[in-house]
Amino acid sequence: MWKSGGEDLQGFYPVRSECQADVPRTRFKSRAGKTLSARRWHAAFTEDGHLDMERVLRRIQRGGIHPSIKGEVWEFLLGGYDPDSTFEERSRLRNHRREQYYAWKEECRQMVPLVGSGKFVTMAVVQESGEPLEESSVENQGWLVKDAVTDKRVLQWMLVLSQIGLDVVRTDRYLCFYESESNQARLWDVLAIYTWLNPDIGYVQGMNDICSPMIILLEDEAGAFWCFERAMRRLRENFRTTATSMGVQTQLGMLSQVIKTVDPRLHQHLEDLDGGEYLFAIRMLMVLFRREFSFLDALYLWELMWAMEYNPNLFASYEQPENRSNMSEHDPRLLKKYGKFERKYVKSGHNEQHNTLAVFVVASVLETKNKRLLKEAKGLDDVVQILGDIAGNLDARKACKEALKIHEKFLRKANRQ
Repeated sequence: MWKSGGEDLQGFYPVRSECQADVPRTRFKSRAGKTLSARRWHAAFTEDGHLDMERVLRRIQRGGIHPSIKGEVWEFLLGGYDPDSTFEERSRLRNHRREQYYAWKEECRQMVPLVGSGKFVTMAVVQESGEPLEESSVENQGWLVKDAVTDKRVLQWMLVLSQIGLDVVRTDRYLCFYESESNQARLWDVLAIYTWLNPDIGYVQGMNDICSPMIILLEDEAGAFWCFERAMRRLRENFRTTATSMGVQTQLGMLSQVIKTVDPRLHQHLEDLDGGEYLFAIRMLMVLFRREFSFLDALYLWELMWAMEYNPNLFASYEQPENRSNMSEHDPRLLKKYGKFERKYVKSGHNEQHNTLAVFVVASVLETKNKRLLKEAKGLDDVVQILGDIAGNLDARKACKEALKIHEKFLRKANRQ
């Protein structure tokens, strides 16, 4: 997959010249006969629009997706559209969602006129008490709350808008795409609207890293919002925080269990270093390895994981959750329509809430550094430093392949216990 001679795809996501030396090198190259190309993608649809998802998944799992079609393929991978629907049915659904999104956007614009204006804020627009701030500033684009805000939900939302803005400015800043303030504003709009609609989760740093690729890949802002919304269905519990806990701790607990089962010596060593809670892996799980890979390689890793975790009932489970129990998970004809990771759980009969592939990818990263961790890590700082050295040196396909092997080993050992 990484041999020389493949198509160089960096031109799809150009990097600012002054940042060239600081970004991890991209390893992914499009491979004829392996990568899902635009031609293969369009050929996978019947005349009326039904999609041969089994064929598409095989190709993605072998070589990823060509950048020219990533956005539209992701919409299916993330359960945004039903492969068994027609072009006409999807067109109606797309229009309905677009109307819904712009209605929500207008609702937010009524509260904060900067939404949809092509600008955004990086400083507070209201006091924490809900009282107006005393003076305007250039950074606030000249807009501040004029009257006291008494509605708790509205105030909670307004208070986080500046934090979203600060994170937007830091997001993928090395990409030429974000030299444009209007592109940054699109990212801010989508995050602000999502936050308004999900007060139970709110906004948490890291959501910007998940949302940014959707803004870049999908020109239609409503499409980018719905793609992000679907991705967050998988990830939202990681971002749920309380005064005493973070949602990602559930996955860290799963990671601890996996390493304890497949590599008890490494687990014991980490425990001795007070690293048994695996807090050093938070970032990898929260933003799905965005810091460990170049932009293009991170997208490749995501689509590999999503293809391997694909469940043909995904769309229906989101659109008609009340019918979830009626879905035919054990129909052998459907098995080929599952991703290879998900298929193992269905075959084993353990299709309840289970570990995500990301947990096993982190485990595979730890295993590649097993010898160094055991030999050199004398404290948690050493663990962080050793894992920090992997940035730009990871092979996404190899990491997924190793993750599947660790998953097999984990299931075997867990079944014996």
